[in-house]
Amino acid sequence: MIPFDFKYYRPETLEEAIELYREVKKQGAKPMYYGGGTEFISMARMHNVYSDAIIDIKGIPECNVHEIRDDRLYLGAALTLTQIAELNFFPLLSLTIERIADHTIQGKITLGGNLAGTIIYREAILPLLVAESNVVLAGYSGIHTVPLKDVFQEKLLLSEGDMILQVIVGKEFLSLPYFHVKRTKYEKIDYPLITASALQKNKNIQIAFSGLCDSPFRSILVEEILNNGDYSFQEKIRRVLENIPAPILEDVSGSSEYRKFVVQQILQDVLKRFEVSHP
Repeated sequence: MIPFDFKYYRPETLEEAIELYREVKKQGAKPMYYGGGTEFISMARMHNVYSDAIIDIKGIPECNVHEIRDDRLYLGAALTLTQIAELNFFPLLSLTIERIADHTIQGKITLGGNLAGTIIYREAILPLLVAESNVVLAGYSGIHTVPLKDVFQEKLLLSEGDMILQVIVGKEFLSLPYFHVKRTKYEKIDYPLITASALQKNKNIQIAFSGLCDSPFRSILVEEILNNGDYSFQEKIRRVLENIPAPILEDVSGSSEYRKFVVQQILQDVLKRFEVSHP
């Protein structure tokens, strides 16, 4: 049971949603855009999140787009993980999200909710980062499209009143060679110890990680090391471990040393998968 009262709105247009958010703020209350609600419900029960007004975006047509148009894949923020996986336009994304929670929960978690959530893993963002995706944001200043990497710095940096409308992936990324692995401590479906998603573009590896540090990341320096033909496999792995962009996570799922061991195995698998040449 959620331990506070709130008003619930389900607007049918984007304009109505933004205006509702503005009006609630004018009244001195705290509004929140809402997709699947899985994180909001669990966090609210633990008194870790609060809102006076929930604005459900699932009735907004632009948030439910799921199509390839003009050589781009458009994914609405209100799409569930199940919907995305079933159509399978982007196999690396489908493979990644099929390992997030169980099938029942996947039918409730939305793409926008996973990207904007506060849980540190947010695995759906990994394929989108390596595919150089753009994100469409809507808010007080209108609709604007920006590279995902520019608004994701440990978390999505959204301005007050902004909502995720869509994610756009270039069609050329949908058929590239790909690699995905999720290592967990116990069960196949569990919070990840480490998850990695990678694509090979023009013979170069583009890779992103979750669970290795306290937020998902893609590191250009890590990729430069992996794609350097002058390094041996072991030298690449050693240099990558020396250049992880944040402290390696240590929690109940695994120590930093164990995570370091696991990521070494993952990097070996990635290099073998893409048959990267080495001296």
